[in-house]
Amino acid sequence: MGNFVITTDSTADLPASFLEEYGVKIVPLYYSMDDIIYGGEFQMSEKEFFDKMRSGSAATTMAANPDAAEAVLRAHLEEGMDILHISFSSALSSSYNSEVIAAKALIEEFPERKILVIDTLCASLGEGLVVCKAVKMQKDGKTMEEIAEWIENEKLHVCHLFTVDDLKYLARGGRISKTAALIGSLASVKPILHVDNEGKLVPLENVRGRKKAIAKLVDNMESAIKGYEDQNDTVAISHGDCPDEADLLASLVRERFGDREFIINCISPTVGAHSGPGTLALFFMGSPR
Repeated sequence: MGNFVITTDSTADLPASFLEEYGVKIVPLYYSMDDIIYGGEFQMSEKEFFDKMRSGSAATTMAANPDAAEAVLRAHLEEGMDILHISFSSALSSSYNSEVIAAKALIEEFPERKILVIDTLCASLGEGLVVCKAVKMQKDGKTMEEIAEWIENEKLHVCHLFTVDDLKYLARGGRISKTAALIGSLASVKPILHVDNEGKLVPLENVRGRKKAIAKLVDNMESAIKGYEDQNDTVAISHGDCPDEADLLASLVRERFGDREFIINCISPTVGAHSGPGTLALFFMGSPR
């Protein structure tokens, strides 16, 4: 599989079983809730995190810092491995910049090794889907440079469609105005959002009612997937502690597009802090965002 490893961030929201199977190590992002800092080895379960949010606790997130990134990357360099690091969108976090800083410092210490840090402009399992594609390419014998080139060429074809259950979390993060959140909540408006070509979260449209919003995710996928049908053997779904609705979304995708492999996982706290419990997101390959 080549003398290199693939690493990513905790924001990729990949299941622990996937990370273990493919030996993918993560650079942790941290967050604070109720005056306690979590991340790395000190974790709160996603269920507990979202339950605390439902009870009124707020989380403050922190980007990966260069020291944390350096610790993860150094371990592989000391084993004689090159590194392809697949990073969270630079438009949503300064983690990418921290990882570039760490990589530059380490290359001075390990000049015989190579580190490529890729800004995916993706988030949650959109970033995770890129990792999934990368490890499969590695297993097929592709070089680190070939995989990096594929990511750069295709990352803007990783479509992110999502809806949230409560607009107040987006308002708290400055994604929408507080007035719009209040009006939307009173009118039972559920926004459909996506990640644009700059890697930012932006609204697409509003739908009234949760069931219609979930169905709309699949409708929008049908429009975007044309020409990319053969690149969607794997579709990803992340959720803010609403697994039954994630399963419902997967069943709707199967009904519309046929059976395929799904990666379904709960959203990590550092992502979920900004979208809230009840977030439901769909990721696939499609036409440019």
